[in-house]
Order: sequence, then structure tokens, then C-alpha cells
Amino acid sequence: MESVLSHTPEPLRSVLIKHRELLKFGIVGGTTFIVDNGVWYLLKLSVLEDKPTTAKAIAIIVATIVSYILNREWSFRTRGGRERHHEAALFFVISGLAVVVNLIPLYLSRYAFHLEVPHVTRFVQETADFISGSIIGMLLAMVFRFWGFKKWVFPDDLGQRRRDAVKSADIRELRPKI
Repeated sequence: MESVLSHTPEPLRSVLIKHRELLKFGIVGGTTFIVDNGVWYLLKLSVLEDKPTTAKAIAIIVATIVSYILNREWSFRTRGGRERHHEAALFFVISGLAVVVNLIPLYLSRYAFHLEVPHVTRFVQETADFISGSIIGMLLAMVFRFWGFKKWVFPDDLGQRRRDAVKSADIRELRPKI
């Protein structure tokens, strides 16, 4: 990330540096989006064909584990300072609540609006599942997670020493090499 920023024109570089955590969180989110949907469709189109919400919940859990590792070691590496087990517990509590947030639109689509076979075609069902589960639900959960992670899991006030050390290393990497 830092090597990419060093080749970015100055006006854009300043904006990206200012919003570095959000940018990194978004990249982690894109990666876990692929993991989530890959696992979801693998399960939903095979062993959990009749249980799309269960398949989505399992997929979200797998993606959440990937998310913890990537967010801890990259997105929020300048924050935190808690003991690892305490931090991980808070991460998974916030993520568990985000799973509920993520599942609400899919649940409503399937069971409140009856956008499922035999009420609609398979194509409409799959489109509604994707839009409600992977777009709307994921966006709502993402906003909730970003807020929760910054507020409780990786709070700014605990990581000052760690942040100062990383920031000085980042500045050294961002300087153009002559």
C-alpha cells in the first residue's frame, strides 16, 4: 500500500493518507466480500440448497475470521494495544452483531417478501438473494463494523505509541527514492 502511495500524485496522496484506515478497511472488505460470496454460493448451491440464510451465516463467519486477521495486521495496525484475546473477543462480538445486520435484508427478501421459488423464478430468487444478502446486507454491516471496530476493538487512545512507530516507518517509505 505504501509503495503504491509513493507513486500517487501529491493532491490524491494527501487524501489517501488522511483516509488510510478507511481505504485499507475497504480493501479488506473487498477481499472478504469475495471470500463471503465464494463460500456462500458453494454452500447454497450444494449442501445447504434449502437453507440460504444458514449458508450465508457460515460464509460470513469464515469471512469474519479472514477479516480479523487482515484488519488486525493491516487496516488497524496503528491502533489497539489491548491484550490479543480481549481484542479478538470484542472483534467477534461486533462482527457477530454485524452478521445479524447482514442477514436482515436476506431474511426479509426470502421470508417477508417471498422472493423465493415457487413464488418467483429461480433467476429472480438468486438476483434478490445477491442484492439483499451481498449488497444491501453487506453495506449495512460494513458501516456498522467500521464504526464498531474504531470505537471499541481498535480504539485510537490505546495505540498512540504503536501508531507513532508505524507512522514514522510509513513516512520513511513514502519519501520518493532518489
